[in-house]
Amino acid sequence: MNAPVLVPAFEDPVLNAQTSFRAALKAMSEPGIVTQLDFADALEQMHPATFCLALTLFDDETKVWLSPAMDTPAIRANLAFHCACPVVDEPQQADLAIIAAGDVDCLNQFRTGTDRDPELSCTVIIQLDSLQGGRSIVLKGPGIESEREIAPPLNDAFWAAREQVNEFPCGLDFFMTSKRQLMALPRSTAARMK
Repeated sequence: MNAPVLVPAFEDPVLNAQTSFRAALKAMSEPGIVTQLDFADALEQMHPATFCLALTLFDDETKVWLSPAMDTPAIRANLAFHCACPVVDEPQQADLAIIAAGDVDCLNQFRTGTDRDPELSCTVIIQLDSLQGGRSIVLKGPGIESEREIAPPLNDAFWAAREQVNEFPCGLDFFMTSKRQLMALPRSTAARMK
């Protein structure tokens, strides 16, 4: 059996990680804004933006869960080599998770933190084919002057599940990635269908 192929990570690890971290912070502080993450190539079915986030946010203390569509020997091997992060078997063990758009039925299995320790929740990275083309969603909350409209191709089940798991300050923070683009949806953002 052949060993999984290791792919290159950041060309300039320090600068690329810092720039990627700033892009992630901008996305999270301005929900619905699209930023670029293009310092790495794709890793199998993992898009460049998703791989960049993993290289930036994952380390040896980050427990990561991969949904079935994202869990391959090559992805596991590259995350272990580049990030040294442990991959866990159960969603409720995860600090961060990478899921495909079709795997949103697992949202209620992630930790949502507690009133005393909301930071103990899981951050979920959802990889999409595009950040546009779905139903129009209107966002309100911190980081948005009045309203912001987005249209990620996520089904109604996602929005219903997000509503169920979010009871501020508890809840899930989401990064949405597609190809070389990134958008965020923190738990503090209210979302309603247009």
